[in-house]
Amino acid sequence: MVKKTGSPRLFTGISWGVTILIVAGLLGFGFWRFYPSLSVSAAAQAAQSATPTGRTALAAFSTEIAPGTASTNQDAIVRKVWLKTSITSKTTYTISDYTVQPGDALFSIAAQFNIKPETLLWANNDILQGSPDSLRIGQVLKVPPVDGVYYQVQTGDTLASIADKFSAKLDDILNWPGNDIDLTTQQVTPGDYVMVPGGQEQVVVWVVPSVPSTGALNSAGNPCGAGPVGNGFIWPTGNHYLSGNNFWSGHPGIDIAAGLGAPVWAASAGTVTIAQGGWNGGYGNVVMIDHNNGYLTVYGHLSQINVVPCESVSAGSSIGLAGSTGNSTGPHLHFEIRQNGVAVDPWYLLPAP
Repeated sequence: MVKKTGSPRLFTGISWGVTILIVAGLLGFGFWRFYPSLSVSAAAQAAQSATPTGRTALAAFSTEIAPGTASTNQDAIVRKVWLKTSITSKTTYTISDYTVQPGDALFSIAAQFNIKPETLLWANNDILQGSPDSLRIGQVLKVPPVDGVYYQVQTGDTLASIADKFSAKLDDILNWPGNDIDLTTQQVTPGDYVMVPGGQEQVVVWVVPSVPSTGALNSAGNPCGAGPVGNGFIWPTGNHYLSGNNFWSGHPGIDIAAGLGAPVWAASAGTVTIAQGGWNGGYGNVVMIDHNNGYLTVYGHLSQINVVPCESVSAGSSIGLAGSTGNSTGPHLHFEIRQNGVAVDPWYLLPAP
């Protein structure tokens, strides 16, 4: 006979008690786990109903999702991150080298490096000898990074004397980082180069002498007679834009784009005073016309001359063909207008292009 040690009801009660505890624990964990999301969702719904625009208050903080991040349907407060990198161009304090290419002009090279043509001319006096028309294909030019004078120190020079020579400030020379000058001694060595920011050097302008009609002679050696009087100016070529130097202190005219053999016309009525082949100070084959009203025009680098001294011409008359004679790196027309012997900017007198 087996002895009973407990009642079946007792075991059944214990089993149900354990089961209830387990279920309660699971329900409690689930409620704790998902309660924040339910709270946020409820808050979002409440805000949406209170917002006139229909946007939730949460969405008003940010609507951005990082690229590559999967989006969800849950609203959440996202911190907007502003990424901003400020990059500035590094200032250059070194001298660059530039090799002259076909069609280059001192003006166009200077514009490429954002400096004045005078600065480029002064930095290369040993090559160009003070004349922008001495530019040649293959020359290697020194290009300063700022406007001023790039100067080779001579025996007896001091920084103070150099500043005085080029009408510059001593402090500008001392403080320009590229010069790397010892501020305690302020000494310079002959043969060294220093940059003189803002310095000025005299510009020598090489020009063919003006010859008025009263001083011109014809082929028989007789003075020219009275000629037609000009009235305004027209463009002397078919093109109305530059292919080389513009008008500036070292260049008394403009270099107008014109292919080899392109027609060149008189810019106004007048009398031819010069029609001469050869070097002519770098002008090459050149024609000069006196317009008998105080103005003269000059046409340089021609490949062919079609007029003679003392010949009367009208505006638009053929006087020659464009070329590249004299100091020239490529075909173009060097064109000048002079008033009472002084070069003036042609852009002020020619019709708008």
